[in-house]
Amino acid sequence: MSERTMKHSSRSAADRSRRLRWWPTALFTAINTIGLSVLGWLLIDQDAQRREERLDAELLRVTSVVLRLVQYDGTLNTTFVNRDEINTQCPQFAILPGEAARFSGHVSQRTCVPVDPATLAGLAELGVRSGYRLHSYERGTGDELVRVGVEPFRSTDGQFIGAIVAVADATGQEDGHDRMILLVIGGVVLLAAAGGLAGHLLSGRVTRPVVAALEQQEVLLADTAHDLRTPVAGLRALAETAQANPDQHADLMARAVDLAARMGTIIDGLLMRARLAAGVEQLAIQPVWLDQLVTTVVEETPTGDAQVTVTVAATKVNADPGLVQRAVGNLLDNALRHGRRPDAPAVVHITVAGGRVMVADHGPGIDASVARESFDRFSSSGGSSGLGLSIVRWVAQAHGGTLRVYNAEEGGAIFELVLPAAES
Repeated sequence: MSERTMKHSSRSAADRSRRLRWWPTALFTAINTIGLSVLGWLLIDQDAQRREERLDAELLRVTSVVLRLVQYDGTLNTTFVNRDEINTQCPQFAILPGEAARFSGHVSQRTCVPVDPATLAGLAELGVRSGYRLHSYERGTGDELVRVGVEPFRSTDGQFIGAIVAVADATGQEDGHDRMILLVIGGVVLLAAAGGLAGHLLSGRVTRPVVAALEQQEVLLADTAHDLRTPVAGLRALAETAQANPDQHADLMARAVDLAARMGTIIDGLLMRARLAAGVEQLAIQPVWLDQLVTTVVEETPTGDAQVTVTVAATKVNADPGLVQRAVGNLLDNALRHGRRPDAPAVVHITVAGGRVMVADHGPGIDASVARESFDRFSSSGGSSGLGLSIVRWVAQAHGGTLRVYNAEEGGAIFELVLPAAES
């Protein structure tokens, strides 16, 4: 198997689900960007048209006024044009002949933006030939952008003989349009980024339940495999021993039954945890006398040659009695198994008071490096698999409580389960 395949197979389903959120994020961002880009293009195009219409309206005002003032009776009469204030204002204009007419043209007194006369003459001839009002963008002698409006006019016999050419400086409009383009592009980029972030957050919220469910499944499978490994190996060793020593069948069978019972308890606890985590079952929270519950658990647990003492004070908590009973049983079972010195019976002391259950043993204690880690899974120097304690911690968290573990000064480990107290 290649290194790439090994890395791919090592990824958990939860990790792959987390990566899947990037696909809807990318899709949402792409769609959002395309939509915003189209909208931005429409805004830019509309702005260009509006600015162009504003210039054309100003040019039309000039050519219309001049057209009413100019007179032609074989010669061009600009007397009224010279007297009107439009002759000294911007936009500037020129009255120019077409190809068929021969008269001296007229140029307004004020030059707002310099334009090559040949360019204006060519536009005038084009307007006369077409007979329609024309508009176009041209460049001034200083490379300025100008907007030109051409209004052809007729002689008394109805022939187009000349045109009024008005010129407006379009530099300001061009600069304003460029700023509009930059503003729209910046807005599209910001909105696309914000949309991508929102899509990422939303996709994360959508996939979070799936990822959580997969993580719970993976933890459940890992816990099951971890804790069943030891009893399964024990059963196999017992079977091989029984096969090799038929005279020991009776003793080996009893030990096999104990291992099978332990495996059943492990599986029941994990299934209960999985059903509660999946929401199939709900916590049956009710007021519970914690001291009575712990005493009952101790009385019903076979302790063998171990020495177990219980000190209780009346205390009531809000809890699911079945789960708390299992958690206390796991703490007691852990202490009985691992809370002993070599070749000595276990010594366990349980204290119940103030919504707390403290289980202290005289074993080798908890490894300091493990105690500093998360309590998802505990290990003791006595060789505990730790799954039972992991379930205890989970029960504590499900009730809004805590589970603490530390070593006593005189030796041994102390596990402290704290549950929310009930109102009196």
